[in-house]
Amino acid sequence: MVKSDSFWLNIIYIVSVIVSLTVAYLILGPRPEGLDSYAIDVTGLPLLNAFLNFITTILLLFSLIFIKNKKIKLHQNTMLLAFGTSLMFLVSYIIYHWFKSGPKLYTGEYIYVYYFILVSHILLAMIIIPLSLVTLYRGWHSQISKHRKIAKITFPIWIYVSITGIIIYAMLY
Repeated sequence: MVKSDSFWLNIIYIVSVIVSLTVAYLILGPRPEGLDSYAIDVTGLPLLNAFLNFITTILLLFSLIFIKNKKIKLHQNTMLLAFGTSLMFLVSYIIYHWFKSGPKLYTGEYIYVYYFILVSHILLAMIIIPLSLVTLYRGWHSQISKHRKIAKITFPIWIYVSITGIIIYAMLY
């Protein structure tokens, strides 16, 4: 491993932990005082988040088709778009949970199915942060064999997280 690889991989892991802890704190932690005085309506953000997950899913599928057909530039650009929509999701999700306390409770009939999907989604969403960043890093730096190896792990997890994000929205709303 090149010394710069070690540096950037450490940065990726640190950022991943910080993001995961921030999201957990925003959902489960105490609410800051005075947020009620802000007139920000975030009720539309869950729908936006589901839409961003849908777009990410479509982009990931197109990206897979592009790489299977050896359309490398289209694959690269589509993956960057998928990462961008995932990043927009994360920003929107953080904003929503900054202004809206706690998770929304599921009130449907399929409680065990819902919690299985939710728990697997949350755990894999935490894992996809470093996986996607490392995969993008490997591709960006033309470390093709390492990129392919980790992409085989990253892709199914990322697609699962995107699809289950949509399913969770549909079950809650």
